[in-house]
Amino acid sequence: MDRTVLREDMVDSLQYEAKGFVRSDAVGLAMRTVPRHEFVAETEDAAYADRTLERLGTRVLSPSTAARLLEALAPEPGDSTLVVGVGVGYTAAVVAEIAGQDVVQGVDISRRLVYEARDNLDRAGYGGVLVDRRDGIHGLAEYAPYDRVLVEAAAVEPPRALVDQLADDGRLVMPLGASEQSLVAVDADGEVTDRFGPVAFAPMLVEGEQADTVERNRTVREDREFAQRNTHGRRGWEQDWIDWDSY
Repeated sequence: MDRTVLREDMVDSLQYEAKGFVRSDAVGLAMRTVPRHEFVAETEDAAYADRTLERLGTRVLSPSTAARLLEALAPEPGDSTLVVGVGVGYTAAVVAEIAGQDVVQGVDISRRLVYEARDNLDRAGYGGVLVDRRDGIHGLAEYAPYDRVLVEAAAVEPPRALVDQLADDGRLVMPLGASEQSLVAVDADGEVTDRFGPVAFAPMLVEGEQADTVERNRTVREDREFAQRNTHGRRGWEQDWIDWDSY
């Protein structure tokens, strides 16, 4: 089937009253324009089906989930935007279609995904989007302040650096929570201003937790938790901080 028809059918389905994932003309038009098949290694029919896919150790958001994020973000033409956890680059491309390529940046902690996103964006016609390999919790201060920040990973609270990189009237959208998550919008004061219902995202990774390593070492978070359990479980004579040789 013609790719344009597939995109039209995809967005028509997401705009259907029973779903209502796409509500704005801006998001609808952008999703009708961006060639999603350039971002997933699947058949064209699968690329435009409303389902989650896997690529290089990361989850490729379903079109309906991407639409929820984009509608909550509400980018406008010219909005300086940072996408944290850019993944394969699809949502960054949709934002770029609305805001403009030269004002959109993306970061990801996985080097392989950074290369993948760059290639996908270039092939899809959005090569002007800058994608860099960074620990997303620190953002991309060189291009701040941002009118919009989109975080495609969950955290129990809005990362301070990302909030600090918002413009005064900026808007940060992210999944907030741990086992129970809610999609929220946060203002430049770090306050939740809107909630958009429950979601389920993987937690934001930190340095040492990349999902695409050949053999995953124990992560930073696991090391910290192990040390805490080990400390509480030791007897006094086993504690590292006691210098027994001095007695």
